[in-house]
Parts: sequence; C-alpha cells; structure tokens
Amino acid sequence: MRIETDAPRWVPVVAIGLSTFAVVTTEMLPVGLMTPMAASLGSSIGVASLAISLPALLAGVFAPVVLVASGGVDRRRILSGLLGLLAIANLACALAPSMGWLLAARILVGFCMGGVWAIAGGLAPRLVPPQSQGLATAVIFGGVAAASVLGVPIGVIIADITDWRTAFGAMAVFSGLVLLLNLQTLPSLPVTQTVRPQQFLSLLTRRPIWLGLTITLLLVAGHFMAYTFVRPLLQDLSGAPAQWIGPLLFAYGAAGVAGNFVAGAMASRRVCGTLILISAVLAATLFAFHTLEGTASGGALVLVLWGLAYGGVSVGLQTWMMRAAPDAIEVATSLFVAAFNIAIALGSFAGGQVVDRLDLQANILLAACLTLMALGLALVARSSLARTPR
Repeated sequence: MRIETDAPRWVPVVAIGLSTFAVVTTEMLPVGLMTPMAASLGSSIGVASLAISLPALLAGVFAPVVLVASGGVDRRRILSGLLGLLAIANLACALAPSMGWLLAARILVGFCMGGVWAIAGGLAPRLVPPQSQGLATAVIFGGVAAASVLGVPIGVIIADITDWRTAFGAMAVFSGLVLLLNLQTLPSLPVTQTVRPQQFLSLLTRRPIWLGLTITLLLVAGHFMAYTFVRPLLQDLSGAPAQWIGPLLFAYGAAGVAGNFVAGAMASRRVCGTLILISAVLAATLFAFHTLEGTASGGALVLVLWGLAYGGVSVGLQTWMMRAAPDAIEVATSLFVAAFNIAIALGSFAGGQVVDRLDLQANILLAACLTLMALGLALVARSSLARTPR
C-alpha cells in the first residue's frame, strides 16, 4: 500500500503514540515496584535496580542493531513484532521465579525499547504532510510523557491491590492490545532504502548530527542526575512535606505532557530556538533549587517548570535529528535513541556517585552545569551553522 502524505493519518499516529507509551511504561515500571519485587525474589535493592539501568543501556545498543538487522522488512511488520515481544517480555517478568530470570526478561525489554523508539520516532513524515509533522511527532512522543504521568502510578496501584506480578501481567495484556491496534490501523510502511552500518559513520561526520547527539547527552544526563533524587530534593532542600510528594510528581508529569505538545508546535517552526529555551529553563530550574532552599511552595513551582521544560526534550531533539538528516531519518533516530538511553544510565549512575561522595547540593549544581553546556551548544549551533535546524 502506498503512503498518501496529503491526508493526515491520525489514527495510526495515535496507535504509534500508544506503542511508545507501552514501551516506556514497561521500562519504568520497576521504579514503583522495586521494594516488593526485590523482597519477593530474595534480592537486594541494588541488584533489583538493574531492572531499570540494564534495559536502558541495552536500548542504546539495540536501536541501531534492529535497523540494520531488519533490512528491507516493512516497518509495520517490525513494529508489530517488537510489540509482540514486549508482551512476551512483560509476561516473562510476571512469571519470573528469580531475579536472574527477571533480568533476562528485561534484556528483551531493552531490545524492544531500542527497536520501537528507533522506528516509531521517524514515522511522522511518512504518515502526515509537512505542516502536521510537528504535531504528529509530539503525539508519538506524547506516549513517553504520558507514561510518566499515568503508566507508573497505575502499575503501583495495581501492585498495591494485588501484587507486583499482576502489574507486569497487566502490561503484557496492554502491549497485546496495542499490537492489535497497530495491526488494524497502520498502513504498509515499505522500506525505500535499507540501512547499512556505514550510514551511521557517515551521519556522524555531519556537524548538525553530532551537535544534536551531544546536546542530547548533556540535557538528558543532567536531567537524570537530578531527577533520580527528586524526592530528597523536594523534602530535604525545599522542605516539602511527605504527603505532597505524590501530588507534586503528578503535577510534574502533567506539565511534562503539556510541554511535549507546546515544544512540538514550536519545534516545527524554530527547532533550534525551542532547544535553546528548553535548555535555559532546565538550567534555571535546577539552579533555583538552591535559591529557594527551604521553601516548599517555591520548590513546587520550580518542579512544575522543570516538568514543562523537560517534557519538550524528546520531541525537540527528535525534530532536530529529522531536520539534520532528512535523507536518513531512521538512522538519525536510532543514533538519537542510543544517545538518549545511554544518557539516562550515565546520568543516574553519576548522580548516585556524587550524592554518595558529596551531597545533594553538589549533585544539583553539576546537573545544572550540564544543561548550561547544552544551552551553549544550542546557541553555537544557531549562530554558526548556515544550513542546519533553526
């Protein structure tokens, strides 16, 4: 079936957005289930935390591998196959008899994450006309933002009512339903050009590409250095009461969803300016935790602004990568996915080391410095590149 780009295919776009929601919720589910999961499987919290970091690192490795290995296979079939594997991986987690088996299942989750992100992120230009691509990309990456608002809390609620295994079982069912929706709504997405390993090296020689990847590493690593410790930041630095934490994190996530769509609309017109604004607000909010120390209401306001800014990171950077390599969108997207997920793992790990050796204040300052460096790169890109994303 030929793809018609003169009429927006919004139902398939929403289906792909639900696919990213499924894969990111699966990625983050252990965050809310860590304690009961570790206790049930006779493991320490430290070992159980590998259920988060392991798939994130592997997603960065698997994203380009999936593209190369899939060759000329229709992208509809690849995406459907990955969603089927995601359902199986969630079921395997639900039935895992030991932590070793659960981590093995999480390796499969990493494979699915890398593949779904690499393929889904670049599909907007194939499904909608140019004037709608910013919104379509925002819808696709809206699944990422929505997962932080709805996905993990729903998993925690299910686990509280029953147990953590039921939460993974529910995600297996949801992934299967999303698979059926994709099979029903996605048109054929034939490959016009197979991906070769040499293309990755070729793209890395383009200045807009490595600038975009470096900004990705700095922004995402800086964010996760700080966000990994958001609870102690709110309680210890801002003085927020414990009963505020849940509602504040929900407000953060809701702001992130709004930021995703605002940034999508802005990036379709001025992508470089959008990234400059996002970087500046992220840096300002991280520095603000120092100036507003001991002020619970101030910390709450800063957290909402933080969510609003970070909500636009994925869609803004994805739009940058598509503009930087319109002739190789899938390859550029897979490089972006690799950088993004590696930055998650590195940022979380680095933050833990800084907090252990120094303190929360030192960690938040270093995280803010990383976002300032990203801001500097975005400013350099706008002022020095004549034919790059703007």
